[in-house]
Amino acid sequence: MIKKILAFFIILSLIILTILFFYLYDLYKSVNFNADKIINYNPPQSALFYDRNGNLIDVRYSKENRIYVKYNDIPGRVIETLLATEDTSFFEHPGININAVIRALIKDIKAGKKVEGASTITQQLVRNIYLNRKKTITRKLTEMMIAMKIEHILSKEEILERYLNQIYLGHGYYGIKTAAMGYFHKNLKDLNLKEIAMLIALPKGPSLYDPTKHYELNLKRADWILKRLYTLGWITPDEYKNAILKRPKVYNYMVKPKAPYAVDTAIKRLIKNYPDLLTRGYKIYLTIDMPIQKLAQKTIKWNYKRVLKLNPKLNPKNLNGAMITINQQTGEVLAIVGGVDYNKSKFNRAYQSRRSLGSSIKPFIYQIALNKGFNPGSLIPDINRKFKITDKNTDNDEDEYWKPKNYEKNTLGLITLREALVHSRNLATINLAMELGLDTIVTELYHFGFSKMPKNFSIVLGSIGESMWKMSELYTIFSNYGVKTKVHIVKKIEIPQENIYITPEYKSEEIEPDYQAYLIINILQDVVKKGTGRKAAVKGIEIAGKTGTTNKDKDAWFDGFTPDSETLIWFGNDDSTPLGKRMTGGRVSAPAFKYFYERLLKIHPELKRSFKVPKEVKTYITPDGKKELFTPLSPPPKREITNEAPIF
Repeated sequence: MIKKILAFFIILSLIILTILFFYLYDLYKSVNFNADKIINYNPPQSALFYDRNGNLIDVRYSKENRIYVKYNDIPGRVIETLLATEDTSFFEHPGININAVIRALIKDIKAGKKVEGASTITQQLVRNIYLNRKKTITRKLTEMMIAMKIEHILSKEEILERYLNQIYLGHGYYGIKTAAMGYFHKNLKDLNLKEIAMLIALPKGPSLYDPTKHYELNLKRADWILKRLYTLGWITPDEYKNAILKRPKVYNYMVKPKAPYAVDTAIKRLIKNYPDLLTRGYKIYLTIDMPIQKLAQKTIKWNYKRVLKLNPKLNPKNLNGAMITINQQTGEVLAIVGGVDYNKSKFNRAYQSRRSLGSSIKPFIYQIALNKGFNPGSLIPDINRKFKITDKNTDNDEDEYWKPKNYEKNTLGLITLREALVHSRNLATINLAMELGLDTIVTELYHFGFSKMPKNFSIVLGSIGESMWKMSELYTIFSNYGVKTKVHIVKKIEIPQENIYITPEYKSEEIEPDYQAYLIINILQDVVKKGTGRKAAVKGIEIAGKTGTTNKDKDAWFDGFTPDSETLIWFGNDDSTPLGKRMTGGRVSAPAFKYFYERLLKIHPELKRSFKVPKEVKTYITPDGKKELFTPLSPPPKREITNEAPIF
């Protein structure tokens, strides 16, 4: 009878072992796919944005905030502290620690509950990547199987690299390098022993031990870790004593965004060609010059407060401003500000908004005239005009007319082309446009780079809308002496994990001879010296620029440049309501230009102060004894060529 019972149990045991063997074998085969997630590890990574000098200015991500670090760049002290805390025999076991499992099981049985874990670092990695935390036998067995699988394929160093990049360390930080930069604003190699212990304390309870919320609790666990290192003999008594006494400074942020509108602009320009921009670990180097960027941000805030004082009736929540500064020779954006306060409105008015241009379009109209043979001294009539509106959306049978007026509400008769632009005379501009012909104007504006224009004369007074970004590029036709430069904000792109380096190429286009562009430069200098842009003048440097004021004072522009840089400034209400009477570009935005350049010259005293004059530009004397410019394409008016009008 005993033999039969014994035989039964032997057979039963064999059956159970057989079933268990096939179950485990089947389980092992099923982990191949899951193990692949760790073997071919490719976690989402943050994009790092730098200014032109390599200073980190922002970190952006779409999934997880992770800055990847390779094993060779992880300090040995970080590895030692991790192993002392989580898995002392890591380099000896095959993925699971049988002795630790048995030891933990005995302690759990004695206590009548789970009191000690036995997971290796490899098992923790498996669990962190894709397994849930439900404590079931199947989950635990699967975890062990995958751990052994990856230990068979990956080296210990590769496993540690994955673990230290995968772990969540609280505060939205994934990976040890991310947490070091976030909590301490340091690279891994610069951490002291106490800071390392504070980071290694986090995996046990990322929220519980978050040093920005529970500093003392984190220190307590960090001190336990230091004691563990000392007990193992991995640090000296002096190292232990010095580390225990430290109370490191902890930050509540990784990096304060220093140029958020600039970073937003770069993302919008890159995301189409790089859809994985915020998940692949890109390093994006911008053309932004941070001292200039900070000054631009300060300028917009300063002018915002000033404009509210000019018209106290304005709604502070509705009023806004934008600004862009570029190097016109290279097209590099040195500063871009899309609004007064990014935290209150992320809408980028310098890049996304299309506002009516007003008189800031006039230099292009006058450039067309000069290129067609007109001269700055040519006379044009400053007289009233009215235009019948043929495209009406009304049942009214009476004719309707468009009657443009000068801002000053007067007329001056015959005035020179220079005077018309310097004082932004609307009627003179309309009459000049009529002489050129609407077809010619539209064709030439398209040649300059404008788009989506209605075919009517209102376009010469700036009825069309355009973005500040596009206008800054168009204005390089003047500021860069006839060469339109592609405006860009990205200098270089790196993908460190793949050793890929991308340097975008930006082209320029010659639109007209330099001497023709200089004629407009010279006239726009007079705009600042004695015209509508007088409030933009800065002592000690030549400035050319044009004010722009749209219908009912809804938009106030100043588009100006010096020999080295170009800056456009806009102010208006977000809902396009009027700014108020006499709130012109010259009064609202030109002073901001002055404020900016007075301080810019202190940052960059080496900036050029005078415009160069192309050799083809000559002068002649007008009948009233004044000097005027002419070029091969813009000769002196015939009426000026007399014995009393010498040419130089």
